Amino acid sequence: MQLFFNKSVKNKAKRKHTLELVNDLKRKLEQAKKEADYSEEYLANTSYELRTSLSTVLGMLDMLKKTDLNEDQHIQLEIANISSKYMHQLVNMFYNNFEVNTGNVVLNTQAFDLHSELKSLFKVFEYQAWEKGLMFDYQFLQSKGAKHSLIGDVLRIQQVLINLVNNAIKFTDKGQISIIVDETITIEDDQIITFYVKDTGAGMPTELVKELFNSSKKQATVLTQSYRGGGLGLSTCHKLVKLMGGELKIETQENEGTTFYFSLQLRKTLSVNPEKNEIVPLETEKRNVLVAEDSRMNRRVIKHLLEQFGINCTFATNGNEALELYNSSNFDLIFMDLYMPDLDGFEATKAIKQTKTYETYNTPIIAVSASDFKEDKFKVKQFGLNAFLSKPIDVYKLKDILIKYLLAEKKTG
Repeated sequence: MQLFFNKSVKNKAKRKHTLELVNDLKRKLEQAKKEADYSEEYLANTSYELRTSLSTVLGMLDMLKKTDLNEDQHIQLEIANISSKYMHQLVNMFYNNFEVNTGNVVLNTQAFDLHSELKSLFKVFEYQAWEKGLMFDYQFLQSKGAKHSLIGDVLRIQQVLINLVNNAIKFTDKGQISIIVDETITIEDDQIITFYVKDTGAGMPTELVKELFNSSKKQATVLTQSYRGGGLGLSTCHKLVKLMGGELKIETQENEGTTFYFSLQLRKTLSVNPEKNEIVPLETEKRNVLVAEDSRMNRRVIKHLLEQFGINCTFATNGNEALELYNSSNFDLIFMDLYMPDLDGFEATKAIKQTKTYETYNTPIIAVSASDFKEDKFKVKQFGLNAFLSKPIDVYKLKDILIKYLLAEKKTG
Protein backbone atom coordinates (compact mmCIF):
# COMPACT_ATOMS: atom_id res chain seq x y z
CA MET A 1 0.00 0.00 0.00
CA GLN A 2 2.81 2.36 0.94
CA LEU A 3 4.59 1.49 -2.33
CA PHE A 4 1.44 2.29 -4.35
CA PHE A 5 1.08 5.58 -2.48
CA ASN A 6 4.71 6.52 -3.16
CA LYS A 7 4.30 5.74 -6.88
CA SER A 8 1.12 7.81 -7.01
CA VAL A 9 2.87 10.77 -5.40
CA LYS A 10 5.78 10.42 -7.81
CA ASN A 11 3.42 10.24 -10.83
CA LYS A 12 1.58 13.34 -9.65
CA ALA A 13 4.88 15.13 -9.21
CA LYS A 14 5.97 14.07 -12.71
CA ARG A 15 2.67 15.24 -14.21
CA LYS A 16 2.96 18.52 -12.36
CA HIS A 17 6.53 18.96 -13.55
CA THR A 18 5.54 18.07 -17.13
CA LEU A 19 2.64 20.52 -16.99
CA GLU A 20 4.96 23.24 -15.71
CA LEU A 21 7.38 22.52 -18.57
CA VAL A 22 4.54 22.66 -21.12
CA ASN A 23 3.21 25.93 -19.68
CA ASP A 24 6.71 27.38 -19.59
CA LEU A 25 7.22 26.37 -23.23
CA LYS A 26 3.89 27.97 -24.17
CA ARG A 27 4.91 31.20 -22.43
CA LYS A 28 8.25 31.20 -24.23
CA LEU A 29 6.56 30.53 -27.59
CA GLU A 30 4.07 33.35 -27.00
CA GLN A 31 6.89 35.69 -26.00
CA ALA A 32 8.92 34.67 -29.05
CA LYS A 33 5.90 35.30 -31.30
CA LYS A 34 5.34 38.73 -29.73
CA GLU A 35 9.01 39.60 -30.26
CA ALA A 36 8.88 38.33 -33.86
CA ASP A 37 5.69 40.30 -34.54
CA TYR A 38 7.28 43.40 -33.02
CA SER A 39 10.44 42.93 -35.09
CA GLU A 40 8.42 42.53 -38.30
CA GLU A 41 6.25 45.55 -37.49
CA TYR A 42 9.30 47.65 -36.57
CA LEU A 43 11.13 46.64 -39.73
CA ALA A 44 8.03 47.29 -41.86
CA ASN A 45 7.46 50.74 -40.36
CA THR A 46 11.13 51.70 -40.59
CA SER A 47 11.45 50.58 -44.20
CA TYR A 48 8.23 52.44 -45.06
CA GLU A 49 9.55 55.69 -43.55
CA LEU A 50 12.87 55.30 -45.36
CA ARG A 51 11.16 54.55 -48.67
CA THR A 52 8.90 57.58 -48.27
CA SER A 53 11.85 59.92 -47.67
CA LEU A 54 13.95 58.40 -50.45
CA SER A 55 11.08 58.63 -52.93
CA THR A 56 10.90 62.37 -52.23
CA VAL A 57 14.66 62.74 -52.72
CA LEU A 58 14.52 60.82 -56.02
CA GLY A 59 11.58 62.93 -57.18
CA MET A 60 13.42 66.16 -56.41
CA LEU A 61 16.55 64.91 -58.18
CA ASP A 62 14.44 64.11 -61.24
CA MET A 63 13.11 67.67 -61.17
CA LEU A 64 16.67 69.03 -60.99
CA LYS A 65 17.62 67.07 -64.12
CA LYS A 66 15.30 69.27 -66.15
CA THR A 67 16.87 72.54 -64.98
CA ASP A 68 19.73 74.45 -66.60
CA LEU A 69 22.89 72.80 -65.21
CA ASN A 70 26.52 72.93 -66.26
CA GLU A 71 28.57 69.78 -66.92
CA ASP A 72 29.97 69.47 -63.38
CA GLN A 73 26.52 69.90 -61.88
CA HIS A 74 25.14 67.18 -64.16
CA ILE A 75 27.87 64.78 -62.96
CA GLN A 76 27.21 65.63 -59.30
CA LEU A 77 23.48 65.19 -59.82
CA GLU A 78 23.97 61.80 -61.49
CA ILE A 79 26.12 60.60 -58.56
CA ALA A 80 23.46 61.77 -56.08
CA ASN A 81 20.76 60.07 -58.15
CA ILE A 82 22.66 56.77 -58.39
CA SER A 83 23.45 56.80 -54.65
CA SER A 84 19.82 57.49 -53.76
CA LYS A 85 18.60 54.68 -56.02
CA TYR A 86 21.13 52.35 -54.42
CA MET A 87 19.88 53.32 -50.95
CA HIS A 88 16.31 52.68 -52.07
CA GLN A 89 17.27 49.25 -53.40
CA LEU A 90 19.04 48.41 -50.14
CA VAL A 91 15.97 49.31 -48.08
CA ASN A 92 13.83 47.11 -50.33
CA MET A 93 16.41 44.34 -50.17
CA PHE A 94 16.55 44.22 -46.36
CA TYR A 95 12.78 43.97 -46.01
CA ASN A 96 12.49 41.51 -48.91
CA ASN A 97 15.20 39.32 -47.37
CA PHE A 98 13.17 39.27 -44.16
CA GLU A 99 10.04 38.27 -46.11
CA VAL A 100 11.86 35.43 -47.86
CA ASN A 101 13.38 34.04 -44.67
CA THR A 102 10.00 34.09 -42.88
CA GLY A 103 8.29 32.35 -45.81
CA ASN A 104 6.02 35.29 -46.63
CA VAL A 105 7.28 36.08 -50.12
CA VAL A 106 4.90 35.93 -53.10
CA LEU A 107 6.07 36.30 -56.70
CA ASN A 108 4.63 39.23 -58.66
CA THR A 109 4.97 38.36 -62.35
CA GLN A 110 4.48 41.03 -64.99
CA ALA A 111 5.76 42.06 -68.41
CA PHE A 112 9.13 43.86 -68.35
CA ASP A 113 12.00 44.81 -70.61
CA LEU A 114 15.03 42.87 -69.38
CA HIS A 115 17.67 45.17 -70.88
CA SER A 116 16.06 48.39 -69.68
CA GLU A 117 15.53 47.11 -66.13
CA LEU A 118 19.04 45.71 -65.79
CA LYS A 119 20.94 48.59 -67.39
CA SER A 120 19.61 51.04 -64.82
CA LEU A 121 20.68 48.62 -62.08
CA PHE A 122 24.11 48.12 -63.64
CA LYS A 123 24.76 51.87 -63.44
CA VAL A 124 24.51 51.58 -59.67
CA PHE A 125 26.89 48.60 -59.62
CA GLU A 126 29.36 50.47 -61.84
CA TYR A 127 29.45 53.38 -59.40
CA GLN A 128 29.92 51.05 -56.40
CA ALA A 129 32.82 49.25 -58.11
CA TRP A 130 34.39 52.55 -59.18
CA GLU A 131 34.30 53.79 -55.58
CA LYS A 132 36.40 50.78 -54.53
CA GLY A 133 38.80 51.10 -57.46
CA LEU A 134 37.45 48.05 -59.28
CA MET A 135 36.64 47.58 -62.94
CA PHE A 136 33.06 46.72 -63.81
CA ASP A 137 31.67 45.39 -67.06
CA TYR A 138 28.54 43.68 -68.29
CA GLN A 139 27.37 42.11 -71.53
CA PHE A 140 24.21 40.66 -73.02
CA LEU A 141 24.77 37.54 -75.12
CA GLN A 142 21.99 37.20 -77.67
CA SER A 143 21.13 34.83 -80.47
CA LYS A 144 18.92 35.54 -83.45
CA GLY A 145 15.29 35.64 -82.42
CA ALA A 146 16.05 36.19 -78.73
CA LYS A 147 13.49 38.33 -76.92
CA HIS A 148 14.16 40.57 -73.96
CA SER A 149 10.51 41.50 -73.42
CA LEU A 150 9.57 38.87 -70.87
CA ILE A 151 7.12 37.93 -68.14
CA GLY A 152 8.52 37.35 -64.66
CA ASP A 153 9.19 38.92 -61.27
CA VAL A 154 11.80 41.49 -62.26
CA LEU A 155 12.07 42.89 -58.71
CA ARG A 156 13.07 39.48 -57.35
CA ILE A 157 15.59 39.01 -60.17
CA GLN A 158 17.07 42.41 -59.29
CA GLN A 159 17.13 41.49 -55.61
CA VAL A 160 19.18 38.36 -56.32
CA LEU A 161 21.62 40.32 -58.47
CA ILE A 162 21.94 43.09 -55.86
CA ASN A 163 22.80 40.54 -53.17
CA LEU A 164 25.32 38.73 -55.36
CA VAL A 165 27.02 41.86 -56.68
CA ASN A 166 27.17 43.45 -53.22
CA ASN A 167 29.07 40.40 -52.00
CA ALA A 168 31.32 40.36 -55.05
CA ILE A 169 32.30 44.01 -54.56
CA LYS A 170 32.70 43.63 -50.81
CA PHE A 171 35.12 40.69 -51.08
CA THR A 172 37.12 41.81 -54.10
CA ASP A 173 40.06 44.07 -53.30
CA LYS A 174 41.46 44.36 -56.80
CA GLY A 175 40.52 43.35 -60.31
CA GLN A 176 37.00 43.43 -61.65
CA ILE A 177 33.37 42.46 -61.33
CA SER A 178 31.67 41.08 -64.43
CA ILE A 179 28.03 40.34 -65.19
CA ILE A 180 26.97 38.25 -68.16
CA VAL A 181 23.34 37.86 -69.20
CA ASP A 182 23.10 34.92 -71.59
CA GLU A 183 19.95 34.98 -73.74
CA THR A 184 21.08 32.51 -76.40
CA ILE A 185 18.68 29.65 -75.59
CA THR A 186 15.05 29.75 -76.74
CA ILE A 187 12.43 27.03 -76.16
CA GLU A 188 9.26 27.70 -78.17
CA ASP A 189 7.49 30.58 -76.36
CA ASP A 190 10.04 30.72 -73.53
CA GLN A 191 13.45 32.34 -73.20
CA ILE A 192 16.16 30.76 -71.03
CA ILE A 193 18.11 33.54 -69.30
CA THR A 194 21.33 32.65 -67.47
CA PHE A 195 22.85 35.28 -65.18
CA TYR A 196 26.55 35.15 -64.24
CA VAL A 197 28.17 37.30 -61.52
CA LYS A 198 31.96 36.94 -61.58
CA ASP A 199 34.58 38.45 -59.28
CA THR A 200 38.36 38.25 -58.90
CA GLY A 201 38.19 38.12 -55.10
CA ALA A 202 39.47 35.70 -52.48
CA GLY A 203 37.34 32.76 -53.53
CA MET A 204 36.08 30.08 -51.13
CA PRO A 205 37.28 26.67 -49.92
CA THR A 206 35.59 23.46 -51.08
CA GLU A 207 34.06 22.69 -47.66
CA LEU A 208 32.21 26.00 -47.68
CA VAL A 209 30.80 25.47 -51.17
CA LYS A 210 29.27 22.13 -50.13
CA GLU A 211 27.36 23.71 -47.24
CA LEU A 212 26.93 27.26 -48.55
CA PHE A 213 23.17 27.23 -49.12
CA ASN A 214 22.30 24.83 -46.30
CA SER A 215 21.03 27.38 -43.78
CA SER A 216 20.07 24.60 -41.33
CA LYS A 217 23.66 23.64 -40.65
CA LYS A 218 25.70 25.61 -38.15
CA GLN A 219 28.94 24.78 -39.98
CA ALA A 220 27.74 26.61 -43.07
CA THR A 221 27.04 29.73 -41.01
CA VAL A 222 30.48 29.69 -39.38
CA LEU A 223 32.29 29.10 -42.67
CA THR A 224 30.25 31.72 -44.50
CA GLN A 225 30.93 34.30 -41.82
CA SER A 226 34.64 33.60 -42.11
CA TYR A 227 34.90 33.84 -45.88
CA ARG A 228 31.99 35.99 -47.03
CA GLY A 229 31.40 38.34 -44.12
CA GLY A 230 28.13 36.72 -43.10
CA GLY A 231 27.12 35.77 -46.61
CA LEU A 232 24.79 38.73 -47.10
CA GLY A 233 21.69 37.35 -48.74
CA LEU A 234 23.19 34.11 -50.12
CA SER A 235 20.58 31.95 -48.43
CA THR A 236 17.93 34.43 -49.56
CA CYS A 237 19.23 34.30 -53.14
CA HIS A 238 19.11 30.51 -53.09
CA LYS A 239 15.48 30.52 -51.88
CA LEU A 240 14.37 33.21 -54.35
CA VAL A 241 15.96 31.54 -57.37
CA LYS A 242 14.36 28.24 -56.36
CA LEU A 243 11.00 30.00 -55.96
CA MET A 244 11.36 31.32 -59.54
CA GLY A 245 12.06 27.81 -60.84
CA GLY A 246 15.86 27.95 -61.04
CA GLU A 247 18.90 26.86 -59.06
CA LEU A 248 21.71 29.07 -57.78
CA LYS A 249 25.12 27.51 -58.47
CA ILE A 250 28.70 28.48 -57.71
CA GLU A 251 32.17 27.96 -59.15
CA THR A 252 35.04 29.15 -56.98
CA GLN A 253 38.72 28.73 -56.32
CA GLU A 254 40.64 30.17 -53.39
CA ASN A 255 42.65 33.27 -54.32
CA GLU A 256 41.24 33.13 -57.86
CA GLY A 257 37.67 34.37 -57.58
CA THR A 258 34.06 33.25 -57.54
CA THR A 259 31.25 32.95 -60.08
CA PHE A 260 27.61 32.67 -59.04
CA TYR A 261 25.12 31.79 -61.77
CA PHE A 262 21.50 30.76 -62.23
CA SER A 263 19.08 30.16 -65.10
CA LEU A 264 15.41 31.14 -65.36
CA GLN A 265 12.86 30.07 -67.95
CA LEU A 266 10.70 33.12 -68.70
CA ARG A 267 7.76 33.50 -71.07
CA LYS A 268 8.34 35.82 -74.04
CA THR A 269 5.83 38.61 -74.60
CA LEU A 270 5.11 41.54 -76.91
CA SER A 271 7.66 44.32 -77.04
CA VAL A 272 7.98 46.31 -73.82
CA ASN A 273 10.40 49.17 -74.40
CA PRO A 274 10.09 52.12 -72.03
CA GLU A 275 13.17 53.75 -73.57
CA LYS A 276 11.06 54.59 -76.64
CA ASN A 277 8.10 55.71 -74.55
CA GLU A 278 8.10 59.46 -74.96
CA ILE A 279 7.09 61.78 -72.14
CA VAL A 280 4.89 64.29 -73.93
CA PRO A 281 1.66 66.07 -73.02
CA LEU A 282 -1.38 63.85 -73.48
CA GLU A 283 -4.74 64.82 -74.91
CA THR A 284 -6.18 65.49 -71.48
CA GLU A 285 -7.67 68.96 -71.89
CA LYS A 286 -10.59 69.67 -69.56
CA ARG A 287 -9.73 66.60 -67.46
CA ASN A 288 -9.62 67.22 -63.70
CA VAL A 289 -7.41 65.16 -61.41
CA LEU A 290 -7.62 65.10 -57.61
CA VAL A 291 -4.47 64.18 -55.65
CA ALA A 292 -4.71 63.35 -51.94
CA GLU A 293 -1.20 63.64 -50.45
CA ASP A 294 -0.22 64.92 -46.99
CA SER A 295 3.47 65.60 -47.72
CA ARG A 296 4.18 69.04 -49.16
CA MET A 297 7.37 67.83 -50.85
CA ASN A 298 5.60 64.85 -52.41
CA ARG A 299 2.84 67.14 -53.67
CA ARG A 300 5.48 69.16 -55.46
CA VAL A 301 6.97 66.02 -57.03
CA ILE A 302 3.57 64.72 -58.18
CA LYS A 303 2.65 68.14 -59.58
CA HIS A 304 5.88 68.15 -61.58
CA LEU A 305 5.21 64.64 -62.94
CA LEU A 306 1.63 65.39 -63.97
CA GLU A 307 2.58 68.70 -65.60
CA GLN A 308 4.87 66.76 -67.97
CA PHE A 309 1.69 65.26 -69.42
CA GLY A 310 -0.12 68.58 -69.54
CA ILE A 311 -2.35 67.78 -66.57
CA ASN A 312 -3.46 70.26 -63.94
CA CYS A 313 -4.43 68.87 -60.57
CA THR A 314 -6.15 69.82 -57.34
CA PHE A 315 -4.53 68.78 -54.06
CA ALA A 316 -6.03 67.57 -50.79
CA THR A 317 -3.79 67.23 -47.72
CA ASN A 318 -5.82 64.50 -46.00
CA GLY A 319 -8.71 62.12 -46.57
CA ASN A 320 -11.41 64.44 -45.19
CA GLU A 321 -10.30 67.25 -47.47
CA ALA A 322 -10.28 64.86 -50.44
CA LEU A 323 -13.86 63.84 -49.64
CA GLU A 324 -14.99 67.49 -49.42
CA LEU A 325 -13.27 68.43 -52.70
CA TYR A 326 -14.70 65.39 -54.47
CA ASN A 327 -18.24 66.31 -53.45
CA SER A 328 -17.82 69.93 -54.56
CA SER A 329 -16.19 69.36 -57.98
CA ASN A 330 -16.21 66.91 -60.87
CA PHE A 331 -12.98 64.90 -61.04
CA ASP A 332 -12.06 62.38 -63.73
CA LEU A 333 -9.35 60.60 -61.72
CA ILE A 334 -8.15 60.43 -58.11
CA PHE A 335 -4.65 59.63 -56.84
CA MET A 336 -5.03 58.56 -53.20
CA ASP A 337 -2.10 58.33 -50.79
CA LEU A 338 -2.84 55.43 -48.45
CA TYR A 339 -1.47 56.85 -45.20
CA MET A 340 -2.59 60.37 -44.24
CA PRO A 341 -3.64 62.03 -40.97
CA ASP A 342 -7.29 62.36 -39.87
CA LEU A 343 -8.66 59.99 -42.52
CA ASP A 344 -6.38 57.56 -44.36
CA GLY A 345 -6.63 56.65 -48.03
CA PHE A 346 -8.55 53.43 -47.42
CA GLU A 347 -11.30 55.06 -45.36
CA ALA A 348 -11.39 58.09 -47.67
CA THR A 349 -11.95 55.74 -50.63
CA LYS A 350 -14.71 53.96 -48.74
CA ALA A 351 -16.40 57.31 -47.97
CA ILE A 352 -16.07 58.55 -51.57
CA LYS A 353 -17.62 55.35 -52.92
CA GLN A 354 -20.70 55.97 -50.75
CA THR A 355 -21.40 59.43 -52.23
CA LYS A 356 -24.00 60.26 -54.88
CA THR A 357 -21.21 61.88 -56.92
CA TYR A 358 -19.42 58.53 -57.14
CA GLU A 359 -22.67 56.77 -58.03
CA THR A 360 -22.99 59.14 -60.98
CA TYR A 361 -19.39 59.25 -62.24
CA ASN A 362 -17.73 56.06 -60.87
CA THR A 363 -14.41 57.93 -60.71
CA PRO A 364 -11.28 55.69 -60.87
CA ILE A 365 -9.20 55.84 -57.67
CA ILE A 366 -5.48 55.00 -57.81
CA ALA A 367 -3.63 54.02 -54.62
CA VAL A 368 -0.26 55.74 -54.17
CA SER A 369 2.17 54.66 -51.45
CA ALA A 370 5.78 53.93 -50.56
CA SER A 371 4.48 50.78 -48.88
CA ASP A 372 5.23 47.58 -50.77
CA PHE A 373 3.64 45.18 -48.30
CA LYS A 374 1.29 42.48 -49.54
CA GLU A 375 -1.19 43.32 -46.76
CA ASP A 376 -1.60 46.84 -48.17
CA LYS A 377 -1.98 45.55 -51.72
CA PHE A 378 -4.65 43.15 -50.48
CA LYS A 379 -6.46 46.06 -48.79
CA VAL A 380 -6.23 48.06 -52.02
CA LYS A 381 -8.27 45.33 -53.74
CA GLN A 382 -10.54 44.90 -50.72
CA PHE A 383 -11.47 48.61 -50.66
CA GLY A 384 -12.01 48.67 -54.42
CA LEU A 385 -9.22 50.98 -55.56
CA ASN A 386 -8.55 50.57 -59.29
CA ALA A 387 -4.75 50.30 -59.31
CA PHE A 388 -1.61 50.63 -57.17
CA LEU A 389 1.20 53.09 -57.94
CA SER A 390 4.30 52.74 -55.76
CA LYS A 391 6.63 55.54 -54.68
CA PRO A 392 8.99 56.67 -56.04
CA ILE A 393 6.56 57.07 -58.91
CA ASP A 394 7.78 55.62 -62.19
CA VAL A 395 6.89 58.14 -64.88
CA TYR A 396 6.15 55.41 -67.44
CA LYS A 397 3.80 53.56 -65.09
CA LEU A 398 2.12 56.89 -64.38
CA LYS A 399 1.67 57.41 -68.11
CA ASP A 400 0.13 53.94 -68.47
CA ILE A 401 -2.39 54.76 -65.75
CA LEU A 402 -3.28 58.11 -67.32
CA ILE A 403 -3.81 56.47 -70.70
CA LYS A 404 -5.91 53.66 -69.22
CA TYR A 405 -8.10 55.72 -66.91
CA LEU A 406 -8.25 59.10 -68.67
CA LEU A 407 -7.70 58.67 -72.40
CA ALA A 408 -9.33 55.26 -72.83
CA GLU A 409 -12.38 56.42 -70.89
CA LYS A 410 -12.51 59.58 -72.98
CA LYS A 411 -12.53 57.60 -76.24
CA THR A 412 -15.31 55.31 -75.06
CA GLY A 413 -17.24 57.96 -73.13
